[in-house]
Amino acid sequence: MKNIVILISGRGSNMEAMIAARDAGQLPVNIAAVIANRPDAKGLETAAAAGIATRCLDHKAFAGREAFDTALAACIDEFAPDLVVLAGFMRILTPDFVRHYEGRLLNIHPSLLPAFPGLHTHQRALDEGVRVHGCTVHFVTAELDHGPVVIQAAVPVLDDDTEDSLSARILKQEHRIYPQAVRWFAEGRLQLDGMKVRVQGEQAEPAALISPVLG
Repeated sequence: MKNIVILISGRGSNMEAMIAARDAGQLPVNIAAVIANRPDAKGLETAAAAGIATRCLDHKAFAGREAFDTALAACIDEFAPDLVVLAGFMRILTPDFVRHYEGRLLNIHPSLLPAFPGLHTHQRALDEGVRVHGCTVHFVTAELDHGPVVIQAAVPVLDDDTEDSLSARILKQEHRIYPQAVRWFAEGRLQLDGMKVRVQGEQAEPAALISPVLG
């Protein structure tokens, strides 16, 4: 069974989705630890209640990004993870950190990458008048919100959508596709081919499948 470590900065709702999937027998992994960069991250309490080891490294206590990332990697490696999962971890990671976990570092982003990297994705989608928006699970590279796409989910943008309503609808899809991506990794089914990811056993189709979801 694969070991995973989850990194969070707040509530960690995607972490909660993975714990629920694990408990339901749908995610064959050992969640070895949950690590936060904020002492007030509510997800630490949730993880501890689920019997998962927790750690907190307050990034404000470090002299700079490199020093924090070095300490973070040392903390992560104590748990010998096969995969590191970013679940609302609000830090830009240094290239050395990303290289250390190359091919075993996943992130979820609230847009259909490469559209709308960065912050405030839902409002930007509304401002641009796009008709379809969504979320993306991808392998992390040194370039922000960039990297081989594992899976995406799309939702329609409705005429009366607000940033909050669109965000809530997409968050439901994040909770659906992120455990799926981690499961594929745990089962050894993800094959990296440059910037493409393929899922073995999925009729040789590219893994960057957009799953249309209404409502």
